[in-house]
Amino acid sequence: MAAPPIQQETVPWLLENGSYKVLTKEARQGHGHSHHGRTAHNMSSSSLRKKSDLTLVSKVQCGLLRSFLTNLQEVILGTKLSILFPAIPLAIAANYCNFGRPWIFALSLLALMPLAERVSFLTEQIAYFTGPTVGGLLNATCGNATELIIAIFALCQNKIDVVKFSLLGSILSNLLLVLGTSLFCGGLGTLGKQQKYDRRQADVNMLLLFLGLLCQLLPLLFRVAGGYTTVTTVAALQLSRASSIVMLVAYVVYIVFQLWTHRQLFEADEEAGEGQEEETPVIGFWSGFVWLVGMTIVIALLSEYVVATIEDASNSWGLSVSFISIILLPIVGNAAEHAGAIIFAFKDKLDISLGVALGSSCQISMFVIPVCVIVAWIAGIDMDLNFNTVETGCLAVAIITTAFTLQDGTSNYLKGLILLLCYVVIGACFFVTTTPLNQGNPMKGSVVNLGTSGSLAA
Repeated sequence: MAAPPIQQETVPWLLENGSYKVLTKEARQGHGHSHHGRTAHNMSSSSLRKKSDLTLVSKVQCGLLRSFLTNLQEVILGTKLSILFPAIPLAIAANYCNFGRPWIFALSLLALMPLAERVSFLTEQIAYFTGPTVGGLLNATCGNATELIIAIFALCQNKIDVVKFSLLGSILSNLLLVLGTSLFCGGLGTLGKQQKYDRRQADVNMLLLFLGLLCQLLPLLFRVAGGYTTVTTVAALQLSRASSIVMLVAYVVYIVFQLWTHRQLFEADEEAGEGQEEETPVIGFWSGFVWLVGMTIVIALLSEYVVATIEDASNSWGLSVSFISIILLPIVGNAAEHAGAIIFAFKDKLDISLGVALGSSCQISMFVIPVCVIVAWIAGIDMDLNFNTVETGCLAVAIITTAFTLQDGTSNYLKGLILLLCYVVIGACFFVTTTPLNQGNPMKGSVVNLGTSGSLAA
């Protein structure tokens, strides 16, 4: 009896010369995987997308105008957050018309929400054309683009506290708020049974976070043990710079591990995407690239507004800068991802939620923070990895709690609730901290950055 013919499952995957180039399933697997580098990161924000209705646009006669309008509709209206896009011109107008500074801050924060989600969408679109590995690399770099850009602008304005607070807040919000909400909602959504997930990915991420914690803990211990003298300040700074290089090396190895040697651990589940009918790119490579550059420029502009107006917003609203930086900035910057992670947890796809929360935390801890230290070093600014006593303590507790929560590979709503409550307590801690920046006695471990002011208490 003749063997049955191999079924050729065809999926249009690449646009070539304006027409679809069809790849068979086997050919796609030769390209690495059927998911053009679709990690949990992309998939979480893809849950906030909506299908664009192109019937009106398709009636436009001029080809160039039609393709431009199609792009515009896919990029601007292709997200459920598109209602927030008007905040972008409003923020720019508020800045030029000299509106109240807190207004500029609030509008800029709102405008950053859809932009962060769209950057994720555009990197995924570009990944269709570059193949899975380059797509994964793009993801790894652009995944936390908003945080990195805000941090670089804050560095340029010598607001080292804002850099440290916002990055630390991002790690805390990913580990406790996003993961906690995901486990809590997932637990409530599947009350009758226990949710399971792949522990191996979580283990790798937690190990990296512990390495990052060690690198942040040592400069602090150095300063405490040696007394706050100029000698220990210089030593802590040198240790921080050396540690940053080590962290970046570890991150590069992690990327190799994730994209090449142990790819199967990090690949988003085949069925998890729901909506695999969208396996075709909706915009071309160059238009995607141009949009990505354009959006990055807008994010940079809004980040500059956020950093410039943060103190005014703090004074006006009566909230400490540490609370705004640690709690508000990260929640807004990652809102799209957070929502996506929670949606997938409800659908019993915990691996994606974990991939988002832990992947983002690792990226900030092992990539964004050391990059900031090295950029500051190049710019002649003294930024160390000493995040002060209270902040480092919160980070350590958050990482240890998360590690214990994820150790057995199962989840329920109580675990999620405990993580959320930890976040509430940490939020309350920074809410009651009203110590103004660069004031107070650093010996008492108040929320003050010791590395910014030139004169340190001896």
